[in-house]
Amino acid sequence: MKTVLCYGDSNTWGYNPSTGARYAPDERWPGVMRAALGEGYTVIEEGLNGRTTVWDDPIEPGRNGKPYFLPCLLTHHPLDLVIILLGTNDLKHRFGLSAYDIARGAAVLVELAQASDAGPEDGPPEVLLVAPPPVARLTNFSLEFVGAEEKSRALGREYRLLAEELRCAFLDAGSVVISSDRDGIHLDLDQQAALGRALAAEVAALLG
Repeated sequence: MKTVLCYGDSNTWGYNPSTGARYAPDERWPGVMRAALGEGYTVIEEGLNGRTTVWDDPIEPGRNGKPYFLPCLLTHHPLDLVIILLGTNDLKHRFGLSAYDIARGAAVLVELAQASDAGPEDGPPEVLLVAPPPVARLTNFSLEFVGAEEKSRALGREYRLLAEELRCAFLDAGSVVISSDRDGIHLDLDQQAALGRALAAEVAALLG
């Protein structure tokens, strides 16, 4: 049995841009991935609305992805693979971060996983770093994410360079899905499914 941890934000949690509610478990990308992988895989969902890579949010406390990350890994030990899909919330105007800074925040999490003993036989788990898809036409979050569109388009390149540097697996989500025009940030139902299928293929290649 292979165990995969999905560590992310509202798109991992399953935020529906049409209603603000949560997609059903089998509609969220981790659930789609689980179904596509079939027997032999346990998929653990760890999505939180508003989660950043490593930054404290002065308005929404408890969203920094770093403090909980290592305890989360150890809670679910042993893990064969950790999927990290974060960075969209780092684009909020109040943080004032560049695409490079956001990627370096993701690097902190990758390195924590690689230095941990949360994998099989107390070694490190494999890491799959996923660059978030670019921001689309902002509607509901237009004031909160001022200037995010341009920076978001640079995340795929920055994350790819980071993955090469840290020698971890990589997927650019922007190559397989697009953010919803309903709010510019979240994934419509068909895009949740597309991301789940794409990640299932990556996981099978890494662990199969």
